[in-house]
Amino acid sequence: MYHLLKLYNNPPKNLFFFDECPGIQILKRLVPDLQTDSTKKRLEEFEYIRNGTLNILAFLNYANGEVYAKCKADHKTETFLEIFRSHVESIPTTEQLHYVMDNLSTHRGYRFCKVVSELSNIKCPTEKELNNLEKRVNFLQSKDKRIVIHFTPYHGSWLNLVEFWFGIMNKKVLCESYGSAEGVAENVESFVEEWNNLLAHPFRWSYNGKGLEEKAVIRFSKILEQSINDLEIKTLTKQMQLMINIFEQYFDEIKTISWKKLCTALKSQEAEIKSSIMKEEGLKKREKAKNTFELLLSLLKDYVPEKK
Repeated sequence: MYHLLKLYNNPPKNLFFFDECPGIQILKRLVPDLQTDSTKKRLEEFEYIRNGTLNILAFLNYANGEVYAKCKADHKTETFLEIFRSHVESIPTTEQLHYVMDNLSTHRGYRFCKVVSELSNIKCPTEKELNNLEKRVNFLQSKDKRIVIHFTPYHGSWLNLVEFWFGIMNKKVLCESYGSAEGVAENVESFVEEWNNLLAHPFRWSYNGKGLEEKAVIRFSKILEQSINDLEIKTLTKQMQLMINIFEQYFDEIKTISWKKLCTALKSQEAEIKSSIMKEEGLKKREKAKNTFELLLSLLKDYVPEKK
């Protein structure tokens, strides 16, 4: 997260935010919307006909807020690579380009590395040289080429500024009734044109991340206390890994009472956590969750409540 906050505070000249709005349902409501006489509140018909889905892929320019967006029937790897290539080629400059995007596997695959290399006019490392995720991410993030990719952390889509534009577009366009994908695409394109000509403005980031780590610790403690049986083992493991990272990197920034509450929650729900882990059918997932839980408890051993 902090590398992105640093990037936003000192943005490069060409900084773009990319994301996808996938699986948009195309709904044709059976009766037109109405408005109340006094408050003009919109009343939507609850019955509708489904007319398929649509995907919107968009880039937000940090400098001026302008948007480059395309509507597509899918968001497969080929579609992403096509849109990314078209965006890069639409920029009349040979200067370095920075892109912020999420950790979708498509964005970290070898095929994307090849496209980035081609558009950066450099030789792409062989697939053997980029044979794991860490190597590909390091290559995409490296600053010694024309195109530099910055990835948001897991569950960090809120750090991607194009999400603000998607929220505006959703209220202005997607809440309407449509009979076809073509109708949605036409209105999205019209809105993009209107946005870029009349409404576009920079979105500026002011949040500095202060206190976020402690909020994450408090939140996980409450999840353990209230919803442990509703957690998927994958999510539980990720949350425990996050706690380990926070403990190792930001220990002094978290109040002692918050660490104690987390440990109390872990110990009180230990039986349920172990039961959830043992129910996991996947051997690798089960072992990973078990090891992560044991490591987290060992780190918090000084805060384990004494048995009476």
